[in-house]
Formats: sequence, C-alpha cells, structure tokens
Amino acid sequence: MKPAEFKRWRKSLGFSQKDAAHALGIKRRVVQYYEKGERDGKKVAIPLYIRLACFAVQAGITDFDGTTAETDSQTIDPDDARQAIENVDVYDTESDAVADETAA
Repeated sequence: MKPAEFKRWRKSLGFSQKDAAHALGIKRRVVQYYEKGERDGKKVAIPLYIRLACFAVQAGITDFDGTTAETDSQTIDPDDARQAIENVDVYDTESDAVADETAA
C-alpha cells in the first residue's frame, strides 16, 4: 500500500485523519506519516499489520477474539474470512522493506 492508496482508503470511508487513527489504534500523527510517506525526511512504509487492519475496518470488522470476527451486525465465520483474504500479498516487499515500525 502506497501513501496515496492509504489516503484514498481513508477518504473512501469518509474518515478524517483522527477517525482513521482511532479505527486503526494508532496516533493521528502516524496517519499523517503514512499519507506523506515520510517522517523527518526518511521514507516510511505502511506495515503489514496496518494494511491488514485497513482491510478489516473496510470490511466492517469491529473486533476479533482470536477465533471469530465481529461486525456491528454479525459474526464472521473464520473460513469466510480466510477466503476473503486469500489473495492478500502478505509479502509486499516494496512496503515491508522500508517499514518504519517506530512510527507506530
């Protein structure tokens, strides 16, 4: 996920930077770093766990207890969730290679 894609994700949900930070469990300033793609002049990539959290938020997942995911209106079967993320590239080397974990 590139900075522009992260910003497009946020805006597609109608989130402010503050809303996105709250939904992802990070600080608003980190959202700004991810959207800009840098922090203090150094490249910042969006880590895998944030990309997956974006997917979960977009899918309406509000909680996960290790077995089942919950949404505002239903429980999602783990097998259905597996099928939904089957094509997610967990080794997005362009993003992971320079991920700045300290920003989160």
